[in-house]
Amino acid sequence: MTNSPTTPRVAPMHYNARGNPVHTWTLTPSHITDPVHCILPPEGVLPVIFVPGIMGSNLKSKPEKGKGKKKAAPVWRLDAGFMGKNMWLAKNWIFKTAGERQKILHPLRAEVDRDGAVPKLAVGTVITQPELDKKKAALALTKRYRERGWGEVSETSYHAFLLWLEETLNNQFLPHQWPQFDVRPEHLHTVAVEPGPTHITRLKPEIPIAMPGLGANLASQLPSIISDELLARGDYRMPVHACGYNWLDSNKIAAQRLAERIDELMHQYGRNCQQVILVTHSMGGLVARRCAQLPGMSAKIAGVVHGVMPATGAPVAYRRCKVGMSDEDPIAGAVIGPTGQEVTAVFAQAPGALQLLPTQDYAPGWLRLIDNHGVSAMPRQPVKDPYEEIYLRRDRWWGLLREEWLAPKDGDPITWETFADNIKKAKAFHQCISGSYHPQTYVYYGSEAKYPSFESITWQMQRGSRLNGPHGSYPDSFTVSNLEMHQVRDDGRSPVYVGGREQPIPPMRGDPDAPVKTVKTSYWELHCKMQDGSGDGTVPVSSGSAPIKHARNGGVRQQIKAPGFDHEASYANPLTQQFTLYSIIKIAAKAKRPLCAG
Repeated sequence: MTNSPTTPRVAPMHYNARGNPVHTWTLTPSHITDPVHCILPPEGVLPVIFVPGIMGSNLKSKPEKGKGKKKAAPVWRLDAGFMGKNMWLAKNWIFKTAGERQKILHPLRAEVDRDGAVPKLAVGTVITQPELDKKKAALALTKRYRERGWGEVSETSYHAFLLWLEETLNNQFLPHQWPQFDVRPEHLHTVAVEPGPTHITRLKPEIPIAMPGLGANLASQLPSIISDELLARGDYRMPVHACGYNWLDSNKIAAQRLAERIDELMHQYGRNCQQVILVTHSMGGLVARRCAQLPGMSAKIAGVVHGVMPATGAPVAYRRCKVGMSDEDPIAGAVIGPTGQEVTAVFAQAPGALQLLPTQDYAPGWLRLIDNHGVSAMPRQPVKDPYEEIYLRRDRWWGLLREEWLAPKDGDPITWETFADNIKKAKAFHQCISGSYHPQTYVYYGSEAKYPSFESITWQMQRGSRLNGPHGSYPDSFTVSNLEMHQVRDDGRSPVYVGGREQPIPPMRGDPDAPVKTVKTSYWELHCKMQDGSGDGTVPVSSGSAPIKHARNGGVRQQIKAPGFDHEASYANPLTQQFTLYSIIKIAAKAKRPLCAG
């Protein structure tokens, strides 16, 4: 008679650096003869790679070569600080001048920083070998997350979602036990396992399975999940990775980096990894679309989930180059650029940022000028080509940028020719990805009156204050619409002034020591109006909903609009999380089967 434990013994499991399961067990006395169970996860591997939006990747300076040169240092770090707030960005960027921004945030002087903050919590397949030394265990976990690329992307914006996704996809590998799906007793049957009396529970085939988390509205827009799809997805473990990129450089370069990451992961996981799934946020969608066009890449991507992607660009990118962000969001604007001068100093030299401008596929006429009676004061722009008609326009005040802002004080000035070349790169990139979507594409976009977006940009003429200034007649609206850059007063904020000057106001009598105040006199004040459409606060509905209208060959399988979130926090919304899970299930069901399944 053996002295065996009364409960089954299960060997603890962790995953090594290659993502393979490893079981550990300490030898027991010989009189204990019951078996030790090594519970194996699925052999198939279908990695999920998250691709962030613009400004969502950590960046560092490139190290300078030679003795005495500066070492690499963080230049854009998105770690959560005190009470989850990113104090690093505020501390390092709020007081930066346009010239300092131009020097630091240059695409050739920055690269992805892999050493951002990572979670301290083990979830899903991110579990390491048990360690008695807590410090050693924490270091091992940090190393594993960094290997996953999580240190490359914003902790504040993305880590909570990535933790949820990793845990949801890899905590349990028996489909009928997944809590996100309404699996009922009538959906199940038992199957005998030979040899012996063992039985296992399985889902019946061809049964629609509800996803309560989608809610009634989304569920009514989407085909049901079928039990066969859950079973097919159950053949995989799905480790969640992230791939940051240098968002200052062209998205074409970012796409190449993503392709390299895909190849690295497929090599790492070996023969049982045939494809990957991409989940993107905002501009990351443009990166993924270009990546799928690279030689051999479409076949290596099982499918793509796009969240709040500016599919045809966003007019807000134009507006920020003209008047900055201070009137949209004073706090974010202090970091990104409160006026057009700070934004232009960076955007003009950053092809990636310029690729967010409205493309040739965006509805024409998104830029307009109206007079003080609300009547159109010029033909709406662009008529056809935004690149020549707006972005490269040097002879009208409403062109994209002022040439003198390319050379801010204490900066490293760029020429108009360099800026024009970056616009041409943006045009070529837009034309390249126009209508191009992976054959298994799922899309969600925001549509919420609470988070209005700029569908168009409207400049409105308002009577200025002349005080003791000139008393001639006001220039008419036609004249105003044709004024050149040097004929208006523009400090990178709204409004822009036509005529007049900055004029001192005499102090009140009896107070000669009172500070001198000034007023900006003018014939006209040209105000850049606020948001005029629905969306997510950044991407308007017309751009967010464009994929299904523009996709060639019907590549977009499902596209939904969802309320209740702003642009940056879209993946924190339970509905978008559930739609992402739904999409991953649908994609996995059609993915290449792992070689082990054959």
